[in-house]
Amino acid sequence: MAPASSSPQRSIRLFDSHAHLVADDQQRYPRNPMKRAANAPPRLPGVIGLPGGAHGANPHNEVPDVSRMLPWMRDENVEGAVAVQKRMIYRYDNSYILDSSDAYPEIFSAVVILDAEDAQTPTLVRSYIEKNGLCGVRLFGGRELDGTMPWLNSERALDTWAVANDHGIVMDLEVLAIGGGGPSVPTIIELARRYANVRVVLDHMLEPEVEDENFGFDARFAPLAAEPNIFFKFTSINLDIYRETHTPADQALRAAVDMFGADRIMWGSDIGTSSGTYKDMVQRMLDATRLLDERERHAVLYETGKKVFVKGGVRA
Repeated sequence: MAPASSSPQRSIRLFDSHAHLVADDQQRYPRNPMKRAANAPPRLPGVIGLPGGAHGANPHNEVPDVSRMLPWMRDENVEGAVAVQKRMIYRYDNSYILDSSDAYPEIFSAVVILDAEDAQTPTLVRSYIEKNGLCGVRLFGGRELDGTMPWLNSERALDTWAVANDHGIVMDLEVLAIGGGGPSVPTIIELARRYANVRVVLDHMLEPEVEDENFGFDARFAPLAAEPNIFFKFTSINLDIYRETHTPADQALRAAVDMFGADRIMWGSDIGTSSGTYKDMVQRMLDATRLLDERERHAVLYETGKKVFVKGGVRA
């Protein structure tokens, strides 16, 4: 198949499935930063703003206030974006994400972050759906040393899964593939089957171990490919990992598309967490699509994300 051009083309339509909006106004939207857990998996230098990688000792981290995000998107032909709550700054206060999507409903679809074990979470999700047109929820809880996340299918989490299923919204999960494929993969598959009206989106491709067979997309990932309501975000975190491990990003994306299909993979910038300018993030992703054909490229860069997060041209 003919590789796509690596130069930014204004005719290429883009949809950003993973943008962490952060407000300049700290009086109205006060910050409450989190510290990385002591048992969290280590990250490579140069990934999510950590110094010492290809971005240098002082990586450039842009603050995507909506006032800047909108012109950045316009300049790069990004027609819409998923505004994902920034837990590391705001924890479970989703005010800025919801206010931004309410102010620009034709541009932003909101994904809130809530505590999986909080008894009020299902009620909050219903409220956000009714009042704010919420398109998705991202649950969080503790992580065991072996990488498992018991909250994924805890009794209280299942109440939220049921609400998401009733309303047909997205369940957006950040679950790392510790040990390749991830110890949580069987649980994710079970939940996707049980709640078939939910579109399950797995962030950062589960961060596969890129030096494993097939760029980490080995046989342990294969069961996910058979589930039609499971989707994947290919983000700047993946591109950072490939860069720092000298892994060809275009070949890794080609392997992912071959395993899951382009209609199951979507681009996300991870602006607000990953370092680099928005323009740079777009260009790096365009470069990564060199081995895709035109249809696949359109799906990954635009169609899949919009299909999953937007219904009928409006927020889900």
